[in-house]
Amino acid sequence: MPELLSLEDGKELVKLARKSIEYYSATGAFWREKAGNDKFLKERGVFVTINEFSSKELRGCIGFPHGVKPLWEATIEVAIEAGFHDPRFLPLKAEELEKIVVEVSVLTEPEEILGEKKELPKKIKIGQDGLIIQKGQRSGLLLPQVAIEEKWDSEELLRNCCKKAFLPETTWQSEQTRIFKFQAQIFSEKTPSGQITEEK
Repeated sequence: MPELLSLEDGKELVKLARKSIEYYSATGAFWREKAGNDKFLKERGVFVTINEFSSKELRGCIGFPHGVKPLWEATIEVAIEAGFHDPRFLPLKAEELEKIVVEVSVLTEPEEILGEKKELPKKIKIGQDGLIIQKGQRSGLLLPQVAIEEKWDSEELLRNCCKKAFLPETTWQSEQTRIFKFQAQIFSEKTPSGQITEEK
């Protein structure tokens, strides 16, 4: 189990994500700064989510499910991807930066859920577990907070994760489908550039 981040760590990451978005918006370049926190040198999966304030409408979400880069570097990269290169949305405009809130989810390494497929829903804890579904070349990921926001139970989470992978909703029941779960520490702004809290 990776070391838990403190609230101060989380605040630092959210501020880094916002700074990266603002710097890229102004210059078209990546923010470059050395990590001063040893925890941020470890490779961790991380997602940056951008929501409109105060409607909470999604404005962008991109991340690495696995630790492929130091957390500091990965946060910068996915913040810019979420803000400007999420294919579902137009790139952020400068005037939008005061109207968004930034959220950073730091992931545990995904673990495959083994056993009979029909027992899968019982092995998923809503609000704690995010999911990755893989079949063939297709995969889909949903962060733990999505099921809470959408008021899904574990079977609905499985079905919607299949849809995210552009697979039929019942694909989770197939023996050829691999399903992984992970947990996340989630840190988010309450208002644009405002108070940052950890979601529990």
